[in-house]
Amino acid sequence: MMYDRILVRYGEISTKGRNRNKFIDRLRKNIKRALSEYPNAAIKAERDRMFILLHGEDSDGIAKKLKEIFGIQSFSPAVKVDKDLEKMKDAALELFKKIHKPGQTFKISAKRADKTFELDTNGINSEFGGHILRNVEDLKVDVRNPDINLQIEIRKEAAYISAETIKGAGGLPAASGGKGMLMLSGGIDSPVAGHLTMKRGLEVEGVHFFSPPFTSERAKQKVIDLSEKLAEVNGHFALHIVPFTEIQQAIHKQIPENYTMTTTRRLMLRITDAIREKQGGLAIITGESLGQVASQTLESMYAINEVTTTPIIRPLITMDKLEIMDIAHKIDTHDISIRPYEDCCTVFVPSSPKTKPKLDKVQNYESFFDFEEMIQRAVEGTERIIVKPASERADNPVDDLF
Repeated sequence: MMYDRILVRYGEISTKGRNRNKFIDRLRKNIKRALSEYPNAAIKAERDRMFILLHGEDSDGIAKKLKEIFGIQSFSPAVKVDKDLEKMKDAALELFKKIHKPGQTFKISAKRADKTFELDTNGINSEFGGHILRNVEDLKVDVRNPDINLQIEIRKEAAYISAETIKGAGGLPAASGGKGMLMLSGGIDSPVAGHLTMKRGLEVEGVHFFSPPFTSERAKQKVIDLSEKLAEVNGHFALHIVPFTEIQQAIHKQIPENYTMTTTRRLMLRITDAIREKQGGLAIITGESLGQVASQTLESMYAINEVTTTPIIRPLITMDKLEIMDIAHKIDTHDISIRPYEDCCTVFVPSSPKTKPKLDKVQNYESFFDFEEMIQRAVEGTERIIVKPASERADNPVDDLF
């Protein structure tokens, strides 16, 4: 039997009050974009669920897309059947046989929204459970932890039968909760931070600091490739590439070596904040993990944060490196991040960076040089590009570099 629809469950969206429709509409638009290669599929959004009417489209292909869409708790391929008991039993058995493997357990989960239906929920469970047991060999009932949960829902217009519940990505629909600027290096951490922030509903734009000739075009391409992975969530990703050579050279001439990293991060934060303001963002996102490197100690964060009052979101703050790497593998950014092309922070890192910098000292060092004009030139010279998902381009520009 061919599935004719997919039932989508909202999850966290269901806890929203008056704003629920806004989140549902955002999710509907995100699903529509993700399913653009399936033109016959139609989306029907309701207050407590969403149906994707397949109209002959490939249910497996659509299911693969749905797994990656934030805002979906779970979904079930299903069939719509007339409320005729025999037709329903035939459909349920055919659907069950499609996914059953010998030795598996099952249960029936009935839901009767239409109270006029001839059987109550206990009657539906008994009638369909007996029908499955009589027609499928090597099968047992397990009501607590079944391998297959055959769900039968009786509604006013028809009966809906499904036998699979597929876990979704969870979270909130992408771009439903405002915009944030992600400080995107070429490393492992920042793409993971961007991905997790998108899961909380933020629209994310990247800010990358580029210091030629000290950093190469391959390092820049690495960041563009990471941006393509992040673009899979929303269909596009805006990347701001900041010319940073002049500022870094000035820092290393004017600031004592063990404080250069602190000042570098402070000026990066000031530039990111200025770009955020121009783009209408409300927060800055970083890939910092507490204590991982010298600039990520609590003392360093305190000294660096002083340059802005904008909220700074740090999704990785309590994670260790192995946890972050696991997520990087899952979202397919890890292998890009470990390409041996260094970013400006890595190239200019001092031999003994200060792990507990003093705010008054860094302020004093910076007071002897006016960085303001350089910051303004960097902001004005920033290149903004719109990156499309890697899956939507036919060629591979990385290959052209070799």
